[in-house]
Amino acid sequence: MTISSSLNAGVAGLNVNASRLATISDNIANSGTYGYKRSVANFQSMVITQGEGSYSAGGVRVTTGRMIDQRGTLITTDNPTDLAIAGRGMLPVTQGSADSDNATVMLASTGSFRADADGVLTSETGLVLMGWPADASGNIPTFPRDTTDALEPVRVHTNRFAADPTTMMELTVNLPATDTAAGASGDARTLSTEYFDNMGTSQVLTMDFTPTVPGTGSSHEWTMVITDSASGGATVGEYTLTFDDTSGNGGNLLSVATTTGGTYNAATGTVTVTVDGGPLEISLGAIGDSSGLTQLSDTFANAPVVKDGSPVGNLTSVEVDAEGYVHAIYDSGFTRVVYQVPVVDVPNLNGLIPMDNQAYQISPDSGPFFLWDAGEGPTGEVVGFAREESTTDVAGELTQLIQTQRAYSSNAKVIQTVDEMLQETTNIKR
Repeated sequence: MTISSSLNAGVAGLNVNASRLATISDNIANSGTYGYKRSVANFQSMVITQGEGSYSAGGVRVTTGRMIDQRGTLITTDNPTDLAIAGRGMLPVTQGSADSDNATVMLASTGSFRADADGVLTSETGLVLMGWPADASGNIPTFPRDTTDALEPVRVHTNRFAADPTTMMELTVNLPATDTAAGASGDARTLSTEYFDNMGTSQVLTMDFTPTVPGTGSSHEWTMVITDSASGGATVGEYTLTFDDTSGNGGNLLSVATTTGGTYNAATGTVTVTVDGGPLEISLGAIGDSSGLTQLSDTFANAPVVKDGSPVGNLTSVEVDAEGYVHAIYDSGFTRVVYQVPVVDVPNLNGLIPMDNQAYQISPDSGPFFLWDAGEGPTGEVVGFAREESTTDVAGELTQLIQTQRAYSSNAKVIQTVDEMLQETTNIKR
């Protein structure tokens, strides 16, 4: 029994070291594979109940697995949709047809995604990036975080056009104080600025500032009339502006009275007028604030009007920011959020089931998943223009290769010794 147990232990030693050699071979072969997680072989001893005065070898057994929680070094690339995670989180992906309703969502720590023939961001190995779609305004609705049902393939359409209507503008204008003094001409001062309507068409908003000229002294009062070219030059707002002339506040707005149009909001310093395409917020400046509209000296001057919106633009590129938002960027300078890529986390990353192409599936050992916003919780941020390198340390694997070779040879020597001992036992009968 003792001799035979030694033989069995030697055979077990050969088997487990063969398994360890297989993991080392896999690791070295994938030392240049992006996102590869090294495999490990762990040995556990086996004990057989011993009889008094004798010993039986129990041998050894092996368990193998991948160290998915280990992270490789991030390297920079020139592709904006090369993605990696600066933390323990994973990207949601699927394999095969992105349009399949039964597509299984898997996890990947990195991927090089580019638009395929249908505009779907797909890696060179066929992994499809998944995300939550934005609404028409570029906002991400609230989706449940414990299910992948709301995720869909991230699809971007190049050579598509989009327009960004103007919804706000900020005026910085100085009106000459001398125009409101007795004897002034009373001529209006005009400011015209371009804006873009809902169809991306260039329109013009004209603001005429007409001073109130008193018989004596200075009125410090102006009438501002706003007209819209898209509405045939119709007046969309009329306001009476009064400026302060006291020490310390001279030239700042004192009051804004509404004749027509949206009411002046003293807290924000804005009025909202309704142009042909909808509401447009105009910032005049808060009461007592030196920014916005002022009345100083004898010069009419204005800084460039700050506004949003852009003309019709062609989609030129897609980028993913640190929070996982996918931005479609147009040649007009307009940027719109089209998807958000959540970051997936599970309690036990090493319990995930390894699949081909450095992808992983949820398992009972991994625990339930949760979809986090990138940069929140334990997951880490999404890094664009980056790939994660293999976690294989070639020098360490070669060291283990030498150890495995020696251990394998030693176990083979045990089997050879047992064979010689059995031969000696056989020779006793001769």
